[in-house]
Parts: sequence; structure tokens; C-alpha cells
Amino acid sequence: MAEVGTQPRYRNFALLGLYSHVYTFGTLNKFWGRAMSEGSSDSIVEYRTIEMISEAERHGSPSNQFTLWFGANLQITAVVDGALAVVFGSEALTAIIGLLIGNILGGAIMALHAAQGPRLGLPQMISSRAQFGVKGATLPLVLVVLMYLGFAATGTVLSGQAINLMFGVANPEFGIMAFGMLTAVVAIVGYRLIHILGRIATIVSILGFGYLAIRLFGHYEIPQVFGQKPFSLASLLLTISLSAGWQMTFAPYVADYSRYLPSNTSNAATFWNSLLGSAIGAQLAMTFGVLVAAVGAGFLKNQVGFMGELAGASVAIVVYFVIVMGKLTINCLNAYGGFMTMLTTVSSFSNERRISQAARITYIVGFVAVSVVVALFASADFLQNFKNFVLLLLAVFVPWSAINLVDYYLISKEQVDIPALYNPNGRYGAYNWGTLGCYILGILVQIPFVNQAMYQGVLSRMLGDADISWIVSLIVTSVLYYAWARKTQRVPDRMILPADRADTVSGRGVIDTVRS
Repeated sequence: MAEVGTQPRYRNFALLGLYSHVYTFGTLNKFWGRAMSEGSSDSIVEYRTIEMISEAERHGSPSNQFTLWFGANLQITAVVDGALAVVFGSEALTAIIGLLIGNILGGAIMALHAAQGPRLGLPQMISSRAQFGVKGATLPLVLVVLMYLGFAATGTVLSGQAINLMFGVANPEFGIMAFGMLTAVVAIVGYRLIHILGRIATIVSILGFGYLAIRLFGHYEIPQVFGQKPFSLASLLLTISLSAGWQMTFAPYVADYSRYLPSNTSNAATFWNSLLGSAIGAQLAMTFGVLVAAVGAGFLKNQVGFMGELAGASVAIVVYFVIVMGKLTINCLNAYGGFMTMLTTVSSFSNERRISQAARITYIVGFVAVSVVVALFASADFLQNFKNFVLLLLAVFVPWSAINLVDYYLISKEQVDIPALYNPNGRYGAYNWGTLGCYILGILVQIPFVNQAMYQGVLSRMLGDADISWIVSLIVTSVLYYAWARKTQRVPDRMILPADRADTVSGRGVIDTVRS
């Protein structure tokens, strides 16, 4: 983790900047006010939030999913993730193979969630209400928000360093706050701009990392890094977990970025574009990380500085721009997904289906501001510990993902009562205690198998420090939930849209024909 130096004399300046940050976007809200409040589909700024996207508003191509997820993955934090495989003891070739396996397995799970977007037209976590209940879904939601916040804060630190180096500024606050404002602007404009940014980041990252790879092979004897250590099954499993966990962190928000696709978009097209974009982008970045760690170049001590030095003085500023572009793409996903998750949580108790533009902007700016505060005021040790805590939270996504996918593809078979997702008195109820029980068991069963910085389970030690916790949880949770849900879940015999239900307006719960 890169160090963060926040000198006390700059803190008042930072707080003043954050105030200006909030004020600026309040002014933007007034500027676009009328068009946005009227829900104009021609508005520059996205106005949809947690409601279903109507067919008239659908647009785009599945190929957009490829460029978005490629650009979000070919970036410096994925490089760090790959380097950690070597730091944790893997031989270079074993690390690359293990990371590839994990990216494919975890990416497939992520892509199965992405395929739900065009069919449902909903944010990812809203669909969780069909399994957990309208209010019961808040349990994983709260943990998801913490993850987004942690990754947004650490990403802001790295990008802030790159911005400071680009402009020759010594104060860390300048880069952190500038990047925070960029993130907020893109997240506020929303879906279309995020996808445009993904396409730009894809091109920029390919060129930037291609050049860095050439420089790396030119400055170091790369072939000599292979075969330096004996093969270890434990290290292979560890590297698989690193990349699979990386991919599965996208699962709680991946459908947010496919929900505007036309409903007749094929599941296969969405699946493969999401999987290939995410897995290939991550694998390239992580392989680069394995190589820089294996040659002992000191990358982990100063990630941004190392990239600039490797590029050379005349090209360093371009590489810093590449870093900022890659981190901006993923940070906007964190901010966008973070505010969407917060809205999903709050609306489950307020029973709101539509959120005003003012509230939407407030949530986005609030989320980004908190991530900036964490980046500004936290010490380097705190950020490292917080990152470890966030990685430990990955344990909560595996059972959630298993439940969501088993229900959608095997139990409900893509038939969902959309209006009931917003009505705690409807088909799915307020709390589904059986699902919550399966979810909690899916978390607890991982404990003996976990091997992370904050904790190592007893069975992990017996397995030679291997971490197979996510595999155990995926299997156990899927089997338990399927056995329980096939007998208890109230599944509609067809997809029920808002226009089909009288209780969309009245709020009364209506149970339609149910298929056992």
C-alpha cells in the first residue's frame, strides 16, 4: 500500500475543499434542475436510479460491457493484486496460471450476474430482494457499501499520487481532492458517460501497459524469474483465490451497467462480453504485477513512482495519466454502485420506488466526500488495515452470489415479480428468514478455511496455508439454498412488470399464480 502523508496544516484546506466540492455539485443540480426533475430522457445527467428501466429507454450493445470491464480491470490496483501472489510465496509461473484460473472462475460468476441486467432492467442489489425479502436484503447491502467505500478510498490515494506527479504538486490533498471531484462528476452524469469512459480507458490502458511491458522486458531478465521456487498446491490455491475474489467483488453491481441494454439482448452475448472484458483485462494487469514483483523491482513500496520510473522521465507523465484513467473508471463504478446500494438500503424502509435527482446527487457527493475524507485523514497503516478488512468482507459476497444465482437461474428461472421487489407486503415479504439463515451459514462455514492477513483458520493451516473458503461456501450455500428454496419460494409463472400490477400504485400486496 502506498503511503499517505497528511500534514496537519493542510487539513483546514482539505475541509474547505470538500465544502467547495459539495457546493459545486449543488450548483450543478440547480443548473440541470428542471430537465432532471421532469425526468427528461434527453438530459445530459442520468435521472434513473433504483426503478426498472423502461423498454423505450433501452440502448447500447453487449460489446460495451467488454470495454467497460476491460478498462476497469487493466489498472494499477489489479497490478498490485497480481504482485501479492508473489509476495505471498507463489512461483511466477504458478502465480500466472493460478490467477488465470481464478479470473475465469470468478469472472464467470460475475458475468452470470451481468446477464440479469437486460432481462430485469434493475440494479443488481434490488434483485436480491426476491431472495432475502425487501428489508432483509439490507444485511448484505450494508457490507457492500463498506467494500465500495474502502476500495474507493484506497483508489483515490493512488490516483491522487499520480495527479500530484503529473502537475508537480507536493501536497497530497491536491491530487486526492481533484480525483474525488472527477469521480463525482462522472458518477453524477451517470451510465452513458461511465461507458464512454470505459471505452477510452480500454484504449489508453492497452497502449500504456503495452509500453510498460516493453520497458519491463528491456530492463530486466524476465525469463529468469520462472522456476525459482518449487510448485506448491497451497500457493496455487491462494493465487486462484486472489483473482477469483477480485472478480467476485464486481458481482454486487455488475448488472447496474447492463440494465439499459434492450431486454431482448441475448444472455450469452452479455455473459461473454462481461466475462472476457473483465478476465482478460485483469489477467493482463495481474501478470504484469507478478513479473514486477518477481524481478524484485520494489513496486509494492511505491507503486505509482515505480511505474513512472519504468516509463522513463520523458514519458512518465503519460503513464501517470494512464494510471488516473484506469483508476477513474473503477472508482466511478465504486461511487455509482455505492450510491445505488445506499439508495436500495434506504428505500427498503421508506418504500420509495423513484428517487429525486437532488437526492441522487446528494447520495453520490456524500459517498465520494466520505471516501475522500478517509483518503485524506487516514494514516498509511490505517489504510492497509482497512484494505485487509475489506478483503475479509469478500467472504460475504460468495454466499450472497450463490443464493442470487441459484434463485434466478434454477428456482425462479428468470421469472420475477418486479413490483413486489418494492413492496414489503407483497410476494417476497419484508424478511425471508430462511434465506438469511442460509446466507449466515454460508459465511460461517468459511471461517475454518480462511487464510488472510487478519485471520487464518485452523483448516487452512492443515491444508498448508491454502485458502479454499470461497469454494466451500459456494458449494455449501448453493446446495442448502436450492434444497430450501425449491419448496418454499413463491415464484410467479411469468415475468410481472410494473404495468401489470395494480398494487404498483396502491401498495397492496397481491399474490399472483404461483409455480411450485
